[in-house]
Amino acid sequence: MKKLLYALVFMVVSTNAYSSYILVPMDHDKQRDHLKAYGLTYWILTFEAEAYWLLNYRGGSFAFQHNSKFEAECKIRGISYEVIPNSKFNLIRQEISSPEVNQEVIKLEKAPKIAVYTPDFNARGEKIQPWDDAVTMVLTYAEIPYETIYDRQVLEDKLAEYDWLHLHHEDFTGQYGKFYSSQHTKPWYRANQKKMEDLAESLGFTKVSQLKLAVAKKIKSYVEGGGFMFAMCSATDSFDIALAAEGYDICHNVYDGDAADPHAGKHLNYDATFAFKDFDLISDPMVYEFSSIDSKKRKTTAKDDYFSLFEFSAKWDPIPTMLTQNHTRTVKGFMGQTTAYRKDQLKSEVLVLGEAKANGEVRFIHSPYGYGTWTFYGGHDPEDYRHYVDDPETDLSLHPNSPGYRLILNNILFPAAEKKKRKT
Repeated sequence: MKKLLYALVFMVVSTNAYSSYILVPMDHDKQRDHLKAYGLTYWILTFEAEAYWLLNYRGGSFAFQHNSKFEAECKIRGISYEVIPNSKFNLIRQEISSPEVNQEVIKLEKAPKIAVYTPDFNARGEKIQPWDDAVTMVLTYAEIPYETIYDRQVLEDKLAEYDWLHLHHEDFTGQYGKFYSSQHTKPWYRANQKKMEDLAESLGFTKVSQLKLAVAKKIKSYVEGGGFMFAMCSATDSFDIALAAEGYDICHNVYDGDAADPHAGKHLNYDATFAFKDFDLISDPMVYEFSSIDSKKRKTTAKDDYFSLFEFSAKWDPIPTMLTQNHTRTVKGFMGQTTAYRKDQLKSEVLVLGEAKANGEVRFIHSPYGYGTWTFYGGHDPEDYRHYVDDPETDLSLHPNSPGYRLILNNILFPAAEKKKRKT
């Protein structure tokens, strides 16, 4: 009798434990903290628990089986949630499955291991580069763990240990961000250049540009082998420029001590790039721009600067649908060293996720490459319209519902999706 009683109690407890779900709504007016909702979902995946991403349903909501620990965590993190019975969750799934609605249920399987490519001296607290990084800020705010790597680790093939890689606002051309005109006399610029030159020499390279090209090629191989790469601002176009210019010196003597090849621009190999083609280099060190890729014909002000997200078929195109989940289709624009991309200089296979048609600007792009994917996002900080050197970091507690930052976090959860739903 005692064994039977225990069995009955166990069955009741088990039934209660799995008789309801927690729905984390992502509507614009129903979620207190959209950004932390991603961190919660990531945290739940670390327990190998079932989690679901309801694409295009109430702003791209999340759902998972209810238990007291998960509900308590929702409260601790200040996230809006609803406890719904199993029958209602099944009804939601049934509604979503209808071919008449552009929605889909994506099962999230595994918390991806995340790497942020950022200088070693930043990671050690010797922060020389005087700017912030939107991705590390939002990962920290959302409480999503990540590790930092840099050139040495990349060249030692450590990338294979990670599912997802973010490129810090790096200059892969070896021109130190082309800050020469305004910053070359500043202590931070000189210290950064010295550290980079020492690093290049320690790794067997005579120039920083050679080191950066080798790193870019390693990252390209990582993506080809199945890695997911995300980059913002100058890391996007400088990455492709470095790959296209292989074999030619494009650095002015103020960067590497010798003259650039005056004919380098005529020998760019656009076949080597991820996203861009037919661009021209800007070799003048006094011009704060790498090439013609960055859209310069901006006819907008901060007040009117917006871009729109494209809508994709959730059932047939789940990857771009995941990457564009938001509680609004219109996102406030923001600037950076590389703000936007010229559409006529995108390769035909590049998928445009977001653009400002009125300005002729592309802001958010994506494409598979080999067994992996890459995603480029123009601009520096979604909640700091024009971020300057030495400006303070953005306080994300003031922007918990930021649509621009949601686009970054979509990329974090995308690799967690059930593999058959994200085949490239």
